[in-house]
Parts: sequence; structure tokens; C-alpha cells
Amino acid sequence: MLAIGGWLGISIENERLNRVAAVLFGAGGGIIGDEVGLLLTLGNYWTEITYTFIIVFLAFVSILILLIKYAEPISTEFAQLLRSQASLYFGAFLLAVSISFISETENPAIIAVSSVSAIAACLIILAYFIQRMRRKQIHFC
Repeated sequence: MLAIGGWLGISIENERLNRVAAVLFGAGGGIIGDEVGLLLTLGNYWTEITYTFIIVFLAFVSILILLIKYAEPISTEFAQLLRSQASLYFGAFLLAVSISFISETENPAIIAVSSVSAIAACLIILAYFIQRMRRKQIHFC
């Protein structure tokens, strides 16, 4: 299905046939994605890593698609957030939660994710103060 859909989509220029090719290609990709668990676990389909891998993969692809599609509004909203005092509160909250996770667990994955969140929180707080200092310099000049 994957090969036929890809071949039809590339070789024939017809809007109606392109839709059929897209459905075939997507269904073939879905079937292959379903079998990733078997490939990762060497035949034991019901292991926990299968679910974890599929959920992480779907979350990553979904976030990537949304970021690509809405890059301009996201950057505008994020710039407005950094200019407001809400970014300071959000950064402080994220930092406190991250530090509490780091201090209460021994799981390396949770420590790694919480460390990245703590660094991001520090960067958000730093960006808020940089924006604030720039605004004060503009008012003094």
C-alpha cells in the first residue's frame, strides 16, 4: 500500500487520484507504524516500550506539525508573553515544579526532563528581566 500510494502520487497528476494515493500511502504508513513495536521488542508485542515509543513518536510528530503550521502566531504570542509579567510567574512556577521533581525522584528520565524544564524556566525568567531592562533603558533615553 505504501509503495503503490507513493508511486501513484509521484507519477500521475490527477487531483482525484492524488487523494486516493494519499489514503493508500497513509494507510500503508499506519500499518508499518503498527508493527514498530514488534521490531523494537523482537516479537513481544505487549511490552511497555511499545506503548511508550508509539506515544512519544505521535506526540513528537503532532507537536512538530503544529509548530511548523503555526510558527508565526506562536512566535508572536511567545514574544507578548515574554513582555508581560505572566512570564515571570510562569517561569517561577515551572522552576519550582521542576526542582521538586528533581529532588523527589531517582528515575534518570524524570531527572533529565525536569532538568531541561528547569533550564527552560531559568531562560524564561532571564528573558523577562532582559526585556524589563530594555524597556527601562528606552524610557531613560
